Amino acid sequence: GAMAAGERAVEPLAELSHYVVARPIYSEAGFQDENERRPPLPPTLRERAQAACRCSRKRAFQITKSFLPILGWLPNYRVKEWLISDIISGVSTGLVATLQGLAYALLVAVPVGYGLYSAFFPILTYFFLGTSRHISVGPFPVVSLMVGSVVLSMAPDDNFLIDSSNATGTNVTETLIDTESRDAQRVLIASTLTFLVGILQVIFGVLQIGFIVRYLADPLVGGFTTAAAFQVLVSQLKIVLNVSTKNYNGVLSIIYTLIETFEKIGTTNIADLIAGLLTIVICVVVKEINDRFKHKIPIPIPIEVIVTIVATGISYAADFEKKYNAGIVKSIPSGFLPPEPPDVSLFSQMIAASFSISIVAYAIAVSVGKVYATKYDYAIDGNQEFIAFGISNIFSGAFSCFVATTALSRTAVQESTGGKSQVAGIISAGIVLIAIVALGKLLEPLQKSVLAAVVIANLKGMFMQVFDVPRLWRQNKVDAAIWVFTCVASIILGLDLGLLAGLLFGLLTVVLRVQFPSWGGFGNIPGTDIYKKVKDYKNVIEPEGVKILRFSSPIFYANIDGLKSSLKSTVGFDAVKVYNKRLKALRKIQKLIKKGKLKATKNGIISEPGVNNEAFETDEEPEDNQDLQVPTKEVEIQVDWNSELPVKVNIPKVPIHSLILDFGAVTFLDIVAVRSIKTIIREFERIDVRVYFASYQDNLISQLERSAFFDDTVRRDTFFLTVHDAVLYIRNQMTYSENQDPIFEKISLMQESKEPIEFTETSQPDDELDVQEEVCNLELNVSITYTILLALSLCL
Repeated sequence: GAMAAGERAVEPLAELSHYVVARPIYSEAGFQDENERRPPLPPTLRERAQAACRCSRKRAFQITKSFLPILGWLPNYRVKEWLISDIISGVSTGLVATLQGLAYALLVAVPVGYGLYSAFFPILTYFFLGTSRHISVGPFPVVSLMVGSVVLSMAPDDNFLIDSSNATGTNVTETLIDTESRDAQRVLIASTLTFLVGILQVIFGVLQIGFIVRYLADPLVGGFTTAAAFQVLVSQLKIVLNVSTKNYNGVLSIIYTLIETFEKIGTTNIADLIAGLLTIVICVVVKEINDRFKHKIPIPIPIEVIVTIVATGISYAADFEKKYNAGIVKSIPSGFLPPEPPDVSLFSQMIAASFSISIVAYAIAVSVGKVYATKYDYAIDGNQEFIAFGISNIFSGAFSCFVATTALSRTAVQESTGGKSQVAGIISAGIVLIAIVALGKLLEPLQKSVLAAVVIANLKGMFMQVFDVPRLWRQNKVDAAIWVFTCVASIILGLDLGLLAGLLFGLLTVVLRVQFPSWGGFGNIPGTDIYKKVKDYKNVIEPEGVKILRFSSPIFYANIDGLKSSLKSTVGFDAVKVYNKRLKALRKIQKLIKKGKLKATKNGIISEPGVNNEAFETDEEPEDNQDLQVPTKEVEIQVDWNSELPVKVNIPKVPIHSLILDFGAVTFLDIVAVRSIKTIIREFERIDVRVYFASYQDNLISQLERSAFFDDTVRRDTFFLTVHDAVLYIRNQMTYSENQDPIFEKISLMQESKEPIEFTETSQPDDELDVQEEVCNLELNVSITYTILLALSLCL
């Protein structure tokens, strides 16, 4: 009983795991007749205009809300739940922001105090316009460094030398630098650049160019930020050592800076070095502790703030500047500067750099924002972010700030201390404001090397990305190559050119993947309608006399040659060559018939007895065209090309009668592809191989229609819905024709035309075959007609 029950249970499952379909064999034409195709109706211009200009209260509110996202989230703000955590988060982020502002100002090569402005102004506008709730807006090392390289190239120290004989005259050889005018000029350049970046970002946002960031793939951003971390490290090294070097920039600048820093390492200021190293060690250790005991410590220890306060106290108490000549912050302006207009005359010199800066700044902010958006399940609007950062930069550019984006480390502080919304950002701006107005003076004894050390300690996350490379290499070699290439290029060429090189390299890999697509001869798994690569499976059988080629890539001008060569290697012969060799053999046969050495009968060609030795001519013998003018209308020549021929011409065997091109993975064709495919069909038809197409996508058919692909020779009924449809159709055709004509293999070349044979060769202008390719392959003497044809086709 149990056994029977078990068997019964199995049976329906076996039924369920099979599918049986009975349907007609569908060609494209047949399918369209049966299932009427709806022509797609694009909306008219008027309908589109009406849709775009429709106005209603709801729509007006939506548009306002998308431009001012604050209207969306502020009314829903949960004061009781969120306010306390936002305040805590804002205070701790504000302290870090104050410090990072000071520190990143070193990268921009402007006086440290201006960093505080950059940590304050951008937040004010982003609060109203931004769509990310968690990012902490303000300076970021990579972007600051990019701004710095522009500043240094446009206002190098050499432009501000004072003739020192006018000075106090203590040491005549030493050149002095007019630091005040130099710094003023640098601040002007940095804020003008910020202004220009803001304008570009707003333009990008309005033109909806948020999609640009899709081309900055993760491996590319990873390589770029790692290289940037290395650049930042080198630029801060000289501040930790307090060594003065020339400011290099452009290609290889990072290498020169390193070399000079180590050449002058003897002048290192020991007090600064010790302070810097201590800061780095303490910061890295405590940050590690913060990471390890995330769940035990309610709020991460704001170690940078503590270290800075302690360092300032020590430096002030021990008076490092006088005793050890340490490099200190010296002067921080208390209070605000009035807004200044940008220097428009500088725009032309910085437009190229500002392009890359605006895109990098945006990409970093959005990629960080996306991480938290995914974590907390809300959406970021890419184009609105462009506008938000653009307006923030235009606004803060007026207040002598440098370009704002977001810093990974600072955003992490804001999120981990419990920041729930943009309110935390505004509160952090309040803390920076207090620093600007009141605490600025207190920070003046702080050593710059401590600030540089804070920057270096924050790079750890960016350097850790190097360990992604082995994993990437295992998963996808191309992505690993993009990462390494972008990283190396950004270190050697500088950040802006490096980014561009990485982008181009990434696009190149895409082009190459399409250029060398996968292809293969397919065969049938017996008893099914499944077709797989012959190479990959043991029991795959190719249908007799049929070759199936699957080409997995769009077909366009760049990979036509790939299609042709994969065709040749799949079918195993070159159609043009076969045709030309057959022509040659026919000519020889005709010559021999004319001489009476061969006889043409209904069933083929019979050589007269005793003359075979002369009949076999060598391949090299020159052709004389006069012979061919003899009309052979009365002779019908039927040649079985696969049998032994009585002339010695080496004709490649054609083992197939049909070729199926499986276009299942072809997404689009261009005009070059359409022409080439038409040519391929003709080349195969001439040697009696029919070409069929299978499992194409509908858009290909409409593309072919538009390209005037279908005509008398190329008909719709050579297109089949699946490979199996085509194979079955071919099989049916073959059985039908074999019943009709016993000598199917005997191919009558002359039956249709009954004209002199050389005619088949010259009357091809309508074939539009690639004449030049023909000429290469023709081992015959090219008659004058060909030369005329060539001229014609070149003119056309």
